[in-house]
Amino acid sequence: MAFTIIDKERCKGCSLCVGACPKKVLEIGTESNKSGYYTAVVVAPEKCIGCAFCGYMCPDCCITVDK
Repeated sequence: MAFTIIDKERCKGCSLCVGACPKKVLEIGTESNKSGYYTAVVVAPEKCIGCAFCGYMCPDCCITVDK
């Protein structure tokens, strides 16, 4: 199983990672970070296949996928 880690303080909530995930592991959450952005959150970690498409799409390099 792979683990997706999101640095919520760097995330701007652009949702590019959400659209890139083929398994719908990510969503935009309901809580904001210190900058006021609603950030991406992992909602289905058990579905993650470790493809790292989310990390490749993130313009701010906020996502790490660990296999």
